[in-house]
Amino acid sequence: MKKILVTGGLGFIGSHTVVELQAEGYEVVVIDNLNNSRKEVKISIEEISGKTFELKVADVTNSIALNELFEEHKFEGVIHFAAHKAVGESVENPVSYYQNNLSGLVSLLGAMEKQGVSNLIFSSSCTVYGATTDLPVTEKTVIQKAESPYGTTKILGEEIINDYAKHKDFKSILLRYFNPVGAHPSAKIGELPLGVPNNLVPYITQTAAGIRKQLTVFGDDYNTIDGTCIRDYIHVVDLAKAHVKALAYCNEMKQPVDVFNVGTGKGNTVLEVIHAFEHSNNIKLAYTVGARRGGDVEQIFADTTKVNELLGWHAHYDIADMMKHAWAWQQNLK
Repeated sequence: MKKILVTGGLGFIGSHTVVELQAEGYEVVVIDNLNNSRKEVKISIEEISGKTFELKVADVTNSIALNELFEEHKFEGVIHFAAHKAVGESVENPVSYYQNNLSGLVSLLGAMEKQGVSNLIFSSSCTVYGATTDLPVTEKTVIQKAESPYGTTKILGEEIINDYAKHKDFKSILLRYFNPVGAHPSAKIGELPLGVPNNLVPYITQTAAGIRKQLTVFGDDYNTIDGTCIRDYIHVVDLAKAHVKALAYCNEMKQPVDVFNVGTGKGNTVLEVIHAFEHSNNIKLAYTVGARRGGDVEQIFADTTKVNELLGWHAHYDIADMMKHAWAWQQNLK
């Protein structure tokens, strides 16, 4: 049984990926600092999969803790999620994003090199394309100057990996996510930001649940069909499955680094998402329109040809499924 280290494995995308890895027969070890997750998520994952896994509560920027973990286990590969992830928050706290996201990656590469672990799946983002007008974006779309510190950390993370792989026996797949939403159909795991959500869908579900008074739509004067930003929303379970496909493909790669967009290939406006939630769950949301938010890109959605053809991966869930599962998860929270 192949053993995989998942950093940030109790987080939103990480927890769903652990479930899918276990379903495919991998043995999983998780390191998570619980900065934006809860220890109870481990129990929920194990209830879904029927399998246990080891959890080390530590930060990936802690080289000592990381090296100890690598010395205890023989990993076949690593999936690296552990990073701060909100565009708006990164604009407010850029130094925190630079320190955490880049230092964590460097510490991880150091530990992998020391123990001879050579396969890495890296959690990147469509934010590396910046405010591109080349739509839909392909993996060959020019990377532009980032619109936010979060985007900068993903661009630099990719550059670090590419540079490292030129000089070492090392293979990495960079997965450029679009907008992960939804929750596991069991409603046992989902997105649970600590404090006020920075992302649209958890703010929608918390507003519907009465936790938030109302939702603010940041800008309705963009050049889109209804004036609100367009994003390519992807179900988190579909995204998790893409990581399992990438891990298998990593062993077959001829080149040291490859990159894949992971989205549905379809864009939805903020208002379309709100209305999809209302329609799917028969709930009326309280929302208002505010000013544009710093760092936001007007519109972006993926060309998924490469991930479909080379990884054999396809998105299964649509926006209605995403909204149903997100609401079921919110209702199931204790």
